[in-house]
Amino acid sequence: MSSPARDDAELVTYQMHVDGKWVDAVSGERFESHDPFTAKPWSLVPRAGAEDVDRAVQAAQRAFTGGEWPRMHPSQRGALLRRLGDLVAENAERLAHIEVRDNGKLISEMAGQLRYIPQWYYYFGGLADKIEGHVVTTDKAAFTFTRHEPLGVCAAISAWNSPLLLATWKLAPALAAGNTVVLKPSEYTSASALEFARLVEQAGFPPGVVNVVTGFGPECGQALVEHPLVRKVAFTGSDRTGEHIYATAARGLKRVSLELGGKSPNIVFADCNMDDAVKGAVSGIFAATGQTCIAGSRLLVQRQIHDQFVERLVAFARSARMGDPMSTETQVGPVTNLPQYEKVLGYIDVAKGEGVQTVLGGGKAERPECGDGWFVEPTIFTGVRNSMRIAQEEVFGPVLSVIPFDDDEEAVAIGNDVAFGLAAGVWTQDIRRALLMSERLQAGTVWVNTYRAVSYQMPFGGFKRSGLGRENGQDAIKEYLQTKSVWISTASEVPNPFVMR
Repeated sequence: MSSPARDDAELVTYQMHVDGKWVDAVSGERFESHDPFTAKPWSLVPRAGAEDVDRAVQAAQRAFTGGEWPRMHPSQRGALLRRLGDLVAENAERLAHIEVRDNGKLISEMAGQLRYIPQWYYYFGGLADKIEGHVVTTDKAAFTFTRHEPLGVCAAISAWNSPLLLATWKLAPALAAGNTVVLKPSEYTSASALEFARLVEQAGFPPGVVNVVTGFGPECGQALVEHPLVRKVAFTGSDRTGEHIYATAARGLKRVSLELGGKSPNIVFADCNMDDAVKGAVSGIFAATGQTCIAGSRLLVQRQIHDQFVERLVAFARSARMGDPMSTETQVGPVTNLPQYEKVLGYIDVAKGEGVQTVLGGGKAERPECGDGWFVEPTIFTGVRNSMRIAQEEVFGPVLSVIPFDDDEEAVAIGNDVAFGLAAGVWTQDIRRALLMSERLQAGTVWVNTYRAVSYQMPFGGFKRSGLGRENGQDAIKEYLQTKSVWISTASEVPNPFVMR
């Protein structure tokens, strides 16, 4: 099926995209995807199992080893990627509405993401024909050089909070490097990936180069990671799932890149621009309903401005408008799925049990404009100690823990005292402090006087339990290449065959 249809129950019914064809799961089973604003199902998605995964991987392997794709010049691959970027740009608004329907994030944010996503396809399309080895001068009588070649079939497993953006971070460099891909979106947000597959087809990619399978982790994701023909797994999600994927992939000696969780410190010094820092703190945790791995969920505030800052922060956050994420007036939307909604409320109860002070929110939202959706009030806790669970474990919801500190040394110590290391924010007008903090904080990204900024040109990834490898920028394409060394002898006679030279 090349476009979604509606069945008798008025649910949009999707098929998977495998080997250039629209197919149902072999079992014929489907599952419902829910609209977080209404808490009601809106679409039906194929429930893939191991046989479906094998069909997709085999198609990707055929496309990698034969047919048009491996014979294409890198410039031709780049042209296809740029064409795909154009198509995403043309369909950005439609895709953004589908993502909001599926994950409940704000239309203003998702539309912004979809309008920006084409830049990844343009950037990596431009890199496709700039993958260059180099001549090496050795101590042997030989002409020696290196080549960088694709890995083969890559599995891309993306998360539900920014479905197409996070998939793009994997697809664009993988395809630019010459690999083929099997994409498995989250079971909570599969629709936009299936709609995206239509654009891949329209752009002219050969069958099997990009395949999309949908289903649950134990039935679909596990089979994909275990498949012997998959040479690389790229995953975005929780650290526990990432740990399992890493162990599973290791048994097949597969390449792995993991973009996992975070418990990022957003550090506010007394010399900050307070208006900017308040906005940065709110943006860091509430703009995406806290459903982002880079959420600034630990707000470290220098003690001498702590009370004043918290007062201004609470007043500003209290004004946030909740409601329909399709409305451009809404500033805080629902939590994406019911299990996550229950998890967030559970962490709020844990924090209260640990003795924090609730200065804003602290429970489910019961405002009329929230209807029956999965809404949690923007929540701010003070009196938080960094040893508390609410400060150590990723909540992935609109919950902010405020922690006071006295000086730079304590800020660094608290900031680094977690298992994660994905991101950090620093708010200061002192350039020396900014540079030293960016050096000493154990995080893959450090923002100074801004937060949540990303670019297709800038590497992104984590330290510690926040992951392995890098996405975006030139570092990303290296994750999908392997180096080959080539020796061409220039010796006047054949060396002694019994001696390594």
